[in-house]
Amino acid sequence: MAEFRGGRVLLAAVLLGLLGYAAISALMYLRQRDLVYYPQFTRVAADATDFELRSGDATLRGWRVNPGRRDALLYFGGNAERVEAWREPFAQWFGGRTVYLVGYRGYGASDGEPGEQAILADALALYDEVRRRHPDGDIGVVGRSLGSGVAAWVASQRPAARLALVTPFDGLAEVGQAHYPWLPVGLLASERYPSAEYLRGYRGRLLILRAGRDEVVPPRNTDRLLAALPAPPQIVEFPHAGHNELSDDPRYGEALAGFMR
Repeated sequence: MAEFRGGRVLLAAVLLGLLGYAAISALMYLRQRDLVYYPQFTRVAADATDFELRSGDATLRGWRVNPGRRDALLYFGGNAERVEAWREPFAQWFGGRTVYLVGYRGYGASDGEPGEQAILADALALYDEVRRRHPDGDIGVVGRSLGSGVAAWVASQRPAARLALVTPFDGLAEVGQAHYPWLPVGLLASERYPSAEYLRGYRGRLLILRAGRDEVVPPRNTDRLLAALPAPPQIVEFPHAGHNELSDDPRYGEALAGFMR
């Protein structure tokens, strides 16, 4: 009888553990966008911007730097990045290009709520508008962190002879799995940004800037992206920098400016 009671207690404990695991998994699934997107740190008034574009059900807003140039550059920022902070540095680094710094939907002064499919569609709409404004120019693309996934998508769908990715990953779901190895992130993730898949056929020039002490994108996730590329990219290492610190190094601007020239 004692053994029977002990077995029931053990079974009850296992069932409770499974229920708890299922509840945590469900919570992570329902709240995953809160873990991926941080628009609340980037909001600005619409009248502070000088560029806007209607895309689907949202108006995207942002800034143009160096207007009137023949060539252009699109910048896709990180998940809590205030892209307007780059206006002055980018004006100097990319003097020969008009730079477009546009907030994702829900970010900065842009309308809507962020989500992968909408953001990717917006990115193509932005590229197409920039191409309309620069019909004979070269369009370079830069993506940082979350934006590296967006930039990779654009380069897979539109001509981009020069693509620069800062702290990039093979896929956002894979990064999530690295941070939560005890959860089935691959099954739960709806926000995936599979950069390695997007870039398997990319044939343009590619620059990778990586941080040696990246605490957000594990080095192995960048390594997997590199392994999936059809040709070796140019790589600039920042061995002592964390995920957010590599842009403090003077070599950061030098690398991007030189590549885009």
